[in-house]
Amino acid sequence: MPKKHLAAIEYIRGISMLGVIGIHVGSQYLMNPVSNAHLTALFEIATRFSVPIFFFISAFGIFYHIDLDKPFNYCQFLQKRSRAVVLPYLVWSLFYLIHDGWLYAVGFPAPLSLASLLFFGNAKYQLYFLVLLIWFYILMPLWIPLVRKINGKGLLLLFILQIAFNYFSSFNVEFNTMVYGMENPVLKSFLLYRLNYWVLHYIFIFIIGGYLAVHFDAFQSFMRSHPKSIRLFFAASLAGLLGYYYALLAFRGYTQMDAINTAHQLCPLGVVYTLAASIFFFTIFTEQKYPKGLNRLLSLLGRHSYFVYLVHPFFIGYMMLILEKQGIILTAPKVLVFYLATVVFSLASAVLVRSIGEKAPMLNLLTLGITTPKKT
Repeated sequence: MPKKHLAAIEYIRGISMLGVIGIHVGSQYLMNPVSNAHLTALFEIATRFSVPIFFFISAFGIFYHIDLDKPFNYCQFLQKRSRAVVLPYLVWSLFYLIHDGWLYAVGFPAPLSLASLLFFGNAKYQLYFLVLLIWFYILMPLWIPLVRKINGKGLLLLFILQIAFNYFSSFNVEFNTMVYGMENPVLKSFLLYRLNYWVLHYIFIFIIGGYLAVHFDAFQSFMRSHPKSIRLFFAASLAGLLGYYYALLAFRGYTQMDAINTAHQLCPLGVVYTLAASIFFFTIFTEQKYPKGLNRLLSLLGRHSYFVYLVHPFFIGYMMLILEKQGIILTAPKVLVFYLATVVFSLASAVLVRSIGEKAPMLNLLTLGITTPKKT
């Protein structure tokens, strides 16, 4: 029996996409030596749920439609996901390598460098997410029994282990010093770029996404019964992460760049914030009613979020080149316009390319990335 359509999945995709653009625009804003710390916090701290929440909704979407009492067709699953993720990943990676090689006059990478770039997702700065997603899909035979058997105590233990593992990977001085000091270039690359393919950094948020999908009736009852607590949890976790960021600036003398590279989604408060944001956005998009106009906007953003996610660095790059040629520095008002322009250009291109693909099926290769998974 088909499952009920959940608009929350689509809406969260859209909100997360806006957050990802905020992070990447914020990186450009930090080139301003007198960037506003509060605006940086908006772009770089408040948005830190954006990437990990994609793993949450990906797992939710998968497990919402899986019957755990039936055999899992692994080959069929990989075939479908390959078209949805692997093929777009390869096409967009090659697009950026060719385009950037021409635009910045660096040429196309040699075969060994190409293999490394594709394996680690380094063809463009946003593509590593798809590499992580591919690994999550490859390891689905591990996740299914784990989601089937895990309970509340198991989730709590996994949450604690997640915080401990992420803290070690991100902040253990001895480990990171060893990695940076390695002489073997191959081993060094595998450890240096571990955030790009080690699913262990996001295993908790993926598993709880699957768990809540399998137990959706109980999850929905929880959302209806505890809306105030969910909102308070989200607000407190956001305040905690922002407080950590400001404390690094005020008491440790960190630069804004150093602070955002410390108060990120893998720090302990960041893991808590990701969990809180996942439950919060699912709650408000499931239990609250919105005007039709806002629903259409949220649906539009969610429906085109995949293509926007893939294409937005293209527009950021060209707009930054124009600003640099004009000698324009991104001040606070300008960066807000820059952000809005990035969203509008990326979204307009997604709508245009989708319409072309629908009218000309033979051009489907050009439209890779504009489709979203089956509605959930």
